[in-house]
Amino acid sequence: MRNATKITSAVLATGALTLGLSACGSDKDSAAPDYSGPLVVAATPTPHAEILDYIKDNLAKKAGLDLQVKEVTDYITPNTATEDGSVDANYFQSKPYLADFNAKRGTHLVSVADVHLEPLGLYSHKVKSVDALKNGATVAVPNDADNESRALKLLAANGLITFKDGGKGQETPQSIDKNPKGLTFKEVEAAQTVRSLDDVDAAVVNGNYALSAGLKPAKEALVLESAKGNQYVNVLAVKEGDEKDPRVQKLAKLLNSAEVKKFIEDKYNGSVIASF
Repeated sequence: MRNATKITSAVLATGALTLGLSACGSDKDSAAPDYSGPLVVAATPTPHAEILDYIKDNLAKKAGLDLQVKEVTDYITPNTATEDGSVDANYFQSKPYLADFNAKRGTHLVSVADVHLEPLGLYSHKVKSVDALKNGATVAVPNDADNESRALKLLAANGLITFKDGGKGQETPQSIDKNPKGLTFKEVEAAQTVRSLDDVDAAVVNGNYALSAGLKPAKEALVLESAKGNQYVNVLAVKEGDEKDPRVQKLAKLLNSAEVKKFIEDKYNGSVIASF
């Protein structure tokens, strides 16, 4: 049974003051940070919270780590909560997404450990192969800049489109040079891509949302990202300055342990790939 506690943006906002003061230990800027108490980590349910729950139940006690997992279902709340001190760390995102979030929202978050890759996949309830997509088919893609670019590059890697710049930048539908099938792109929130499958011809879905919906990326995706040289490894992230928090360092070490690698391999059968 999962031990994680589900939270929403509203809950995080109301808890920010109390937890933020606890993290600082003092209202003086010069005071040493207080790293006592449990390490509170925000994570999306699958596979992030599942991996953290495995650590909590099997590895944390021996390592002297008091770990609390807070489940979130969107890609905004974990970062804003880490920035304002509502949580101590988060585990849900790739490095490019983190960099884009910092640039656009003025946050100060940094990666402290590479953990795994969730290959992005193209799924459909209407066709069984990419070749079967009809001319003018509608494809849902995530609407945040990083994941949309990643989704379009997946389509380009499989011959559906090409880019004016050869795919070297952050791509949008406006970056497309050739679109032989005349595909139409429906931009939706990343969490909604899997739910749009009944309304579109195909959808590019992030791995965590595919797994949460019961899809089997390694078997059911029409096309799937390659893990080789992939920059979209998911990371443990903290607010800049907290990298040396002993609790964070303990968790980073556990996330890169042989035990966690085996757990990932056994549980996800290639749909989640350890990056260490």
